[in-house]
This record gives sequence, C-alpha cells and structure tokens, in this order.
Amino acid sequence: MSGTEEMPATAGHEYRAIDVPVDGGSLHAGVWEPTDAAPDAPTVLVVHGVTASHLAWPFVVERLPGVRVVAPDLRGRGRSNGIAGSAGMAAHAADLAALLDALDISRVVVVGHSMGGFVSVVFAHQHPDRVARLLLVDGGLPLDVPAGLTTDQLVAGILGPTAARLSMRFADAGEYLDFWRKHPAFASDWTPELERYLSYDLVDDGEGAFRPATSYATTADDTVDMNTGTALPAALAGLRHPSRLLTVPRGLQDEPPGLYAPDHLERLLAAYPGVEHERVDGFNHYTIVMSPAGADVVAAAVREELAVAAA
Repeated sequence: MSGTEEMPATAGHEYRAIDVPVDGGSLHAGVWEPTDAAPDAPTVLVVHGVTASHLAWPFVVERLPGVRVVAPDLRGRGRSNGIAGSAGMAAHAADLAALLDALDISRVVVVGHSMGGFVSVVFAHQHPDRVARLLLVDGGLPLDVPAGLTTDQLVAGILGPTAARLSMRFADAGEYLDFWRKHPAFASDWTPELERYLSYDLVDDGEGAFRPATSYATTADDTVDMNTGTALPAALAGLRHPSRLLTVPRGLQDEPPGLYAPDHLERLLAAYPGVEHERVDGFNHYTIVMSPAGADVVAAAVREELAVAAA
C-alpha cells in the first residue's frame, strides 16, 4: 500500500489522475469528474496545505455532487515530489496555471486550505483572469510570527511535530498510521479516508524504509516564503477578488487559539477589509477539511461561492 495511489472512492464522481509538465518536472493531480456531468458543470480548484497532498480533499468532494474538482499535489508533495528546483508561492502559482491550461479550464473558484490559502492568494494576484472567487480555509492571511527567527525556528514554531516527522523513517504504512493515531488532532475523527490519505504520503527512502513524501527542505522553503517573502504581501496589497476566510479555534495539535488568535485576526481583517470572515467553531486546523462534519461546512461554502460566481 505504501507509495501507491488508490482510487479515492467518492459518491457521485469518477476519479482520474493526471500528470502535467511544469518547470522542473511533472505536477501530479487528481480530477474528480461528476457522474453524468452536464457540459457546463462548475469546476473548483482545491489547493492543499504545507505537508499534505490532493488526497486531503475526498471528504469535501463527496459533498459536491455535480461539481468537477481539480486537486494538485503541490510541487515537493505527494507524487509531485520529484520536481527539481525551489518551491515558493510564485512557483506554486505558476504550476496551478499550467494545470488549468492542461485541462483547458479558463476560470475557477479557488479553495485553499492552510498553505494552500497562501498559494491561492498569490495565484489570484499573478493570474487574475483565472480566478473567479477565493475561499480560504484557515490560511491565506499572514500568521503572527516574531521577526528575526531562523528558518528552523520559524518552521518549528509554526508546524511543530508536523515538521519533525518529515525527518522520521517508518517500516511500513502500518507503523506510519500508528504514529498518526496518537495525534491529538484526529483523536475523534479517524476514518478510512484519513488512512488512505496518510498511506499515500509514504514513499520509499531507498534504504529499506519509508518516509513522508514531503521533504523538510521544501517545507522550510515554503514556510519562509509565505511568512517573510515578497509574493504574499504584494498579492494581499493588490487583492481584488471576492475573498472569504474560514477560521477555526484550534490548531495543528488541536490546541487553542489556532493559527489565528482573535486579536491578531481582528488586526488582519481591519487591514484587509475586502476579506469576508467566518469563524467555524468545533474544529481544528485539520478536521475542518479532513472530517465529515468539517467537510460539510467547507462544501456548503464552496457551493455558495460557486452560486455567486455563476450569477
């Protein structure tokens, strides 16, 4: 099972995997086509977080009947982990444009979770004609991090054990799943879909063990860029797309106050008055997307954004 891709079963959709040439290699993506889709079926582009993959999204997909869902493995993650060169928000944005080009999709509602929210904001800025509306799920606006941190301090401060596991090795998928079963974020939300997502994350390390597909170096590059780089501030300063932000009260370790503490969030919303905000209680940074109840909330928001975009 490790290092393989199983077809993610979702009611009402047929799944296919594609690979798209991008600068430095090949971008892997999943496309969920609605069963018996109408020619004008709406399309949404969904963008995962910093150490995730396109298989973070099946819960949400299942709740979007009649909607085509396109989900990449961002460069350096999943089956896109062989792309040469550095990452960063601008590189990811260019990859998203190449993905839409390959699928002959001109303009979409874009949904970004965690780092995917930052990527989505930069994508909208650098490719404005490709984006109808933005739905940002617990990400996309600047985090509250102290200035002057080293790269390792910045990564550890934001991601904690999520980053530490990237240097770990595992005997097989079972050992990796046991590692995650102890994670506080999923204590009450362990599902077969989550197991599929986690197993997909493992790749052969070439020395008889398995490692997470995302490298620490890629994670560090992206974390630094989205917190201290120039692409995000420029994108937010020029933000002109209708944008909606969902935040949750608990973080990566199921701890309060989450990525956006109330005082910091208040300052952000004052600085970016064009961003519509909604707080969603009862979830952490992971379960807002990767649990049935969280996916209900996100899918409902996606449907609302698609309806407004169509109108």
